[in-house]
Amino acid sequence: MEKIQILKEINKGAKTGIDGLNYIIPKVQDLHFKDILSDQKSEYENIYDRSRAILTQNNEYTQDTSTIQKAMSWMGIELNTLTNTSNSKLAEILIQGNDMGIVKGTKLLNNLTFEDSQIENLLKDFINLQQENIEGLKKFL
Repeated sequence: MEKIQILKEINKGAKTGIDGLNYIIPKVQDLHFKDILSDQKSEYENIYDRSRAILTQNNEYTQDTSTIQKAMSWMGIELNTLTNTSNSKLAEILIQGNDMGIVKGTKLLNNLTFEDSQIENLLKDFINLQQENIEGLKKFL
């Protein structure tokens, strides 16, 4: 996979994390949990901004998540929290999302066909962020 495609995948993954947290944070009653999720969202925004900056340097632009994808994500969260918005349930949903991001990111990292420390470090930061998110969320299960 070429550099631009990998950057777009990182950007898309970070945007998915931001969107998911935007849907979940309003459901959280526990202020400590809400603060942790807000911090995670800030970290995703950092990854998103870094990937977007590199794309822009390469005369490439990010694509916003499609309305259909946003609606599907929102609907999935709404259905999963219809009868249960406990910290445990919300943490479980977020852990599953982070886990999917780790799998995707690790596949990208393991299949790099070029050397670019900036992109490789960004990808590693993206994977590490999600691993840290999971560790932070486990205490809410």
